[in-house]
Amino acid sequence: MTPDVASAGPWFALGEDHQHIVEQVERFAKDRFWPLQQRMDDDEWWPEEVFPSFGAAGYLGVTAPESLGGAGQDFFSSALVMQALSKWNPSIGLAVLAHENLCLNNILHNASAELCERYIPGMSDGSIVGCLGLTEPGAGSDALGSMRTTAKLDGDHYVLNGSKLYITNGPIAQVCLVYAKTNLDAGAHGITAFAVDCDTPGFEIAQKLKKMGMRGSQTAEIVMDDCRVPVENVVGEVDKGVRVVMSGLDLERIGLAFMMIGMCERALELSIEFAQSREQFGQKISQFQFIQGMVADIYAETESLRSFCYQVGAEATALEASGADKKHLSKRAAACVLQAGLVLMRCVDRAVQIHGGGGYIWETEVNRLYRAGKLLQIGAGTNEVRRIIIARDLLGR
Repeated sequence: MTPDVASAGPWFALGEDHQHIVEQVERFAKDRFWPLQQRMDDDEWWPEEVFPSFGAAGYLGVTAPESLGGAGQDFFSSALVMQALSKWNPSIGLAVLAHENLCLNNILHNASAELCERYIPGMSDGSIVGCLGLTEPGAGSDALGSMRTTAKLDGDHYVLNGSKLYITNGPIAQVCLVYAKTNLDAGAHGITAFAVDCDTPGFEIAQKLKKMGMRGSQTAEIVMDDCRVPVENVVGEVDKGVRVVMSGLDLERIGLAFMMIGMCERALELSIEFAQSREQFGQKISQFQFIQGMVADIYAETESLRSFCYQVGAEATALEASGADKKHLSKRAAACVLQAGLVLMRCVDRAVQIHGGGGYIWETEVNRLYRAGKLLQIGAGTNEVRRIIIARDLLGR
């Protein structure tokens, strides 16, 4: 399905089908997930009904074919789901992104038909939650080059040993897409991807991690101690795991940027609502020019970000559909998520400033947005890594 965009004039606008997706998901998320925000943040609580209810509504497995229980939609549609969902609950948005993009889509595009039939229907209806096991203790941006987790062939199984850190959905997942070294002498080119059932003996949650923001999203360290995985659970080719990682990384970054559109939208709404209700010096603070300027800046930056993200999202979707050369998509995706992180933090900073002392209080929604935003300048490659990707494309290595 090709994005229904740019229907008139030189500007970029959503078509009717994509606008319908945004409206439907926003209504669902506001009704079901927005009321859960504070408890999720206060208690680091995860509501078990999230994935089953979201799947039942048809919002999981967006890009999976209908034959496997998915919606059979395009990447742009899945990104819009992330935008609408994250506006009303960023923690759930992050959990769904990890499930959909980092696990489901990588299995869908790289695994055998047998593995797809085993996992994709459950991941599409929410009965199976997925996560990605890539980053390790002591290795952040250099996750592939510094990988220490090993997978040694033993008959018809691989035996996995090692640990993974900062794993979104780790404590609640049923399947983990794990990357491990199958050729110790080949560096990043000796890594293989495995679909690992999280109840496999030797696969353990070592600790649940406490975070500054996105506290409802469950994050863990995973340890594998002689974890035996059948050879048929290899995703892609042996020693070719880098291809699996890279096949989804650009889309992850674009999806993350769409998340930030939704969060900027919410920061603007909260700022307007507060400015129109708060009185100081005998009048609404919306009458103060400094406040007006900050609201205007949030709006302008949000709309400029939306235009850039929609453009890159459409490019990625077209490339996925045509199979054309994606040589420069990494640069575009990195630029998109870099700009999104910078814009988001400027917008939520202004929103907190508009709220004054109330914006500094932990329990407020604008405070949650501020704390959540910082993670999105770190995950999926830090701002610095994003800049390196852009510069290398422009200037050469």
